[in-house]
Amino acid sequence: MIVAVPKDRPGERRVALSPDGAKTLVRQEIDVRVQSGAGLEAGFSDAAYEEAGAKIETDVAALLAEAAVVLRVGAPTAAERAQLTRGTVWISLLRPLDEPQEVKALAETGATAFSLEMVPRITRAQSMDVLSSQATVAGYRAVLLAAERLPKMFPMLVTAAGTISPARVFVIGAGVAGLQAIATAKRLGAVVEAYDTRAAAAEQVESLGAKFVVVELDTGDAEDAGGYAREQTEEFYAAQRKLMAEKAASSDVVITTALVPGRPAPQLIDEAGVQGMSPGSVIVDLAAPNGGNCAGTRPGETVDIGGVQVIGPLNLAGELPTNASQMFSKNAVTFLQNLLTDGELTINLEDEIVAGSLVAKDGAVVHPVVLEKLEGAR
Repeated sequence: MIVAVPKDRPGERRVALSPDGAKTLVRQEIDVRVQSGAGLEAGFSDAAYEEAGAKIETDVAALLAEAAVVLRVGAPTAAERAQLTRGTVWISLLRPLDEPQEVKALAETGATAFSLEMVPRITRAQSMDVLSSQATVAGYRAVLLAAERLPKMFPMLVTAAGTISPARVFVIGAGVAGLQAIATAKRLGAVVEAYDTRAAAAEQVESLGAKFVVVELDTGDAEDAGGYAREQTEEFYAAQRKLMAEKAASSDVVITTALVPGRPAPQLIDEAGVQGMSPGSVIVDLAAPNGGNCAGTRPGETVDIGGVQVIGPLNLAGELPTNASQMFSKNAVTFLQNLLTDGELTINLEDEIVAGSLVAKDGAVVHPVVLEKLEGAR
């Protein structure tokens, strides 16, 4: 069985398979082929892959045409889709709930496509959870980005020239990215507060040394089956925006992380909230790919609003490609191993991991939620 690893799209510095991941597959007598230069931006040379037992391929068309399985970080381009043979298994991030038409185009090639975003968040699948591993990197990087842009230091310092007060950081959303942001900001010496609609997140926030902020309204069951925050009433959102504005006004850095695939990001900081912050303050909006949690966010850009920098990054994990790729590779290899039975690919739809992540097969989109998105787009 040939497992192919082509280069990702321009601008994506991560690679889906590290040399260590390649070594793991080669030990299982899998023929691993990597496009020349695929891992360079992540710090992995062609020689490192060869030492792991992989073969280096320069002709991407031949690589894709011969592959039984393709591992990739992002979705294929139109040109790459045209090079796939029917029945090829494609495994990557596909943004199926945000870009269902891309999944439909991939399905029409006859490829069998798995979307790693759709892996169910169950205990058995934790080692395959790409969203969590990449969110860990993004949360860490968000704080470093804020620290670079903030015109003051994070820690409190007592010096002969006077005492420097610590930076105040407010993190909105205590999922994986938010918790990593909290931990990183605390390590840098900031005073940290955090908010989440899920009351159960308070214990995790406080265990990291941050103060948990509470909105005094009943949120009911604030978490859905996928581990994301549920939508709330407009009364709740109005009270939430008021509190967010108050907390933002007293913060040097705000990091927002409220993002649910397939939905516009909820606006948590309105224009008044941004304008109430002091000049020099920084907002890093991790929900920028879906429009942003902040009224001033422009996806992929940094906007100056009255001296407040609003940063809308689209791929923070890709800014630390070595570690992000190592983690992605572990997730992807574990996922692939779950598809193997005695060294052969088996699409076992009785397995909830397989059924939950399979989005295309035999020329059609097969995931019910993606099909609903396609119907809604008509």
